[in-house]
Amino acid sequence: MTQVDFYILGEQAQGDRFQLACRIADKAWQQGHRIYLHTNSDSESRHMDKLLWTHREESFIPHGLLGESESTLTPILIGHAEQAGEEHDVLINLATTVPPFFSRFTRVAELIDKDPALRHQGRARYKTYRDRGYTLNTHTIDR
Repeated sequence: MTQVDFYILGEQAQGDRFQLACRIADKAWQQGHRIYLHTNSDSESRHMDKLLWTHREESFIPHGLLGESESTLTPILIGHAEQAGEEHDVLINLATTVPPFFSRFTRVAELIDKDPALRHQGRARYKTYRDRGYTLNTHTIDR
């Protein structure tokens, strides 16, 4: 069964959920995982693409947009469509709803920042997973 983890930025934490996504994607990639970053829209996908280019000055995080990058050669893909290509390892969800394809992934990371509307939508996603019987883990990020 898919492991679902909620990462919640605490009041003292710097940045937003997009910057947190960069940190989590980088760590997962360094551990040998393939990652699919799911967003709400083309503009959010392109924003995430730009952030990954500048996340760490000392190294490159290999990534690209789904449909514009060779998926077999790109370990981190970013998209917003109803499908996630052939990916099935780690899903980082930046969308405000639960993606219909989430259950084919080994792990799902749900990212919540300090925005009240995003927190409310995050609670709704938490309830959706819980009501479907998934075990949920919560991690508060304070820095």
